[in-house]
Amino acid sequence: MSNYRTLSEITEDYLRKHPDEIDDYITVLFDEYADSGDAAALLSSLRIVSRVKGVSQIAEVSGLSRKGLQKALSENGNPQFSSVNAILNAMGYRLASQKLSSSAHVPQ
Repeated sequence: MSNYRTLSEITEDYLRKHPDEIDDYITVLFDEYADSGDAAALLSSLRIVSRVKGVSQIAEVSGLSRKGLQKALSENGNPQFSSVNAILNAMGYRLASQKLSSSAHVPQ
């Protein structure tokens, strides 16, 4: 019987071998989240990056416990905005606003 790897495992392995591509990966995952609103996919992708960068180190720098970090980024996670911001900062990123095109938002 073959052992198949999950897409998350393949992505994690790839990012470990190509750490220079993590910046682009994060940019794409936030672009996809902006389009889809799929928070579970965003959290799953951030979980992958946290494993590549080191869960213990991310937890320590973010001020969350290791368990708290894992819970925040779990499939059923519903993290507070401040937790996501702290996790991103610990990974070396920040949340930033980007103006939408005029057709993509509600007029004032």
